[in-house]
Amino acid sequence: MKEVYDIINGILVVPQQRRMFGAQISIYKGKIVDIKEDDTVIGPYILPGFVDSHVHIESSMLIPSRFAQMAVQHGTVAVVTDPHEVANVAGESGIRFMIDDARSVPMKFFFGLPSCVPASPMEKSGSVITSEDVGRMIVEDDFYFLAEMMNFPGVIYGDNDVIGKLESTKKAGKPIDGHAPGLEGNNLVKYVNAGISTDHECSTIQEAIKKIELGQKIQIREGSAAKNFENLAPLIKDHSPSIMFCTDDCHPDYLAMGHINKIVARAISKGYDLYDVLKIACTNPVEHYSLPVGQLRVGDDADFIITEDLQNFNITNTYIKGEKVFEKGSVMFKFNSVSQPEYAFRKSFPVEGLEIIAQRNRVNVIQAIDGELITKWSTEDIWVQPNSALPSNIEKDLLKIVLLDRYSDTPPAIAFIRGFGIKQGALAASIAHDSHHLIAIGCDDRSIQTALEWLIENKGGMCFANRDEINGLRLPFFGLMTDSLGAEVKDEYTRLNKQVKNAGCTLHSPFMTASFMALTVIPELKINHNGLFDVNKFKSIPLFQ
Repeated sequence: MKEVYDIINGILVVPQQRRMFGAQISIYKGKIVDIKEDDTVIGPYILPGFVDSHVHIESSMLIPSRFAQMAVQHGTVAVVTDPHEVANVAGESGIRFMIDDARSVPMKFFFGLPSCVPASPMEKSGSVITSEDVGRMIVEDDFYFLAEMMNFPGVIYGDNDVIGKLESTKKAGKPIDGHAPGLEGNNLVKYVNAGISTDHECSTIQEAIKKIELGQKIQIREGSAAKNFENLAPLIKDHSPSIMFCTDDCHPDYLAMGHINKIVARAISKGYDLYDVLKIACTNPVEHYSLPVGQLRVGDDADFIITEDLQNFNITNTYIKGEKVFEKGSVMFKFNSVSQPEYAFRKSFPVEGLEIIAQRNRVNVIQAIDGELITKWSTEDIWVQPNSALPSNIEKDLLKIVLLDRYSDTPPAIAFIRGFGIKQGALAASIAHDSHHLIAIGCDDRSIQTALEWLIENKGGMCFANRDEINGLRLPFFGLMTDSLGAEVKDEYTRLNKQVKNAGCTLHSPFMTASFMALTVIPELKINHNGLFDVNKFKSIPLFQ
């Protein structure tokens, strides 16, 4: 039988060689077997596929197979992903679900083993991953790295469990991802010297350069909530070998509009060198994590994308291992979902309700910041008489924030937050990084209770309630994801965001921002199942001063 080769013609753009040329590519059994240069060839541009160097698939609200259907449309052939959201909810069984579902589609998923489940010793999650678990699992081929080490105090002060995880990973010869916003001085040196090789939490050039000088790779993040590209883009000029692009957390409306390709387009529009930008987007993650992703070389997997220009990077075709997975608006592979394991979810709303009694003259207040995961901390004089009920204060933009334990029917933690600007109703979700308790922010107790009861009834999702009226998006997979079409989820999510903004919210991505108000490893003031939490001093604090 005659061997059949696929032939692709176009202008080959090879960032590692810093050149482009007309070429004919021959593909056989998923591999590039020949590249013939031909100056007469005209046509579209052929590039290595884009790689997201750090993303939590769960934040797209799509299971991996549905995520893949959206991402390949933008030229993403591979993602380096940390499943710690589902790990916090369902432990190892949740991680295995993600891996199994990812295998059902052609896109390449490279999973890390979550290092911090829960995110810190001060958190309550649905599962715990110990150093013994890491030692057992990190040697498996399914895990390419130890995922972001958020417990930087544990690294610095030599916590036995943390050090055990690091040592097991180094023994397995795999890289360790970092997470250390604002860490500096000797503590930063200790953290990096522990073998932690990346950081995606930089928000300033100065912070990023310090970490690069110590040997870390910096992942410039541009996601739905955290947007650091504008601040960090100047790194591209002088530090491109130490840079990667990532989205970290991207909701379905973001993913529908673009992925790594739109970060690349922004970099090019700012005048940065094409080959530097493409190395950052296509090659640096492959080299750092030792990924089996093709780079347009003979013998490589035929992983590449086709675009009509080198400015907008609107993708016409995506190939993975020689398979055309996307062509001119159509995804070429089918969806096959796998079943999920059982997971814990509370059964009732607390009888204690949501009332706060004013105990002292001032309250501590979380200050949300649009486009950032960090928060500020302010105080406010109480606006009622002492010993009376303290409601939200819409005029001062002081809204109640409620965190309800996902895993047991315990009383709520309640505080106040500023920065959302909502004038009526309440938003709520079963997405609250990283333990994923139920979180709500609202103007009145009735709306907050309606929203939280909807989440309990549906075992997860996100919703907006105005007193007894409610609209919601169900997330039946672990209360984090759905197997619905990405376009449908995007439309429902966009509709919910519009409702929240019509209620007065001024944030670009209110649900995403709300989800990070419970992440007690990012400064400054957050909320967890015990109440307000001072991240800088790493301890719980009272609501009243």
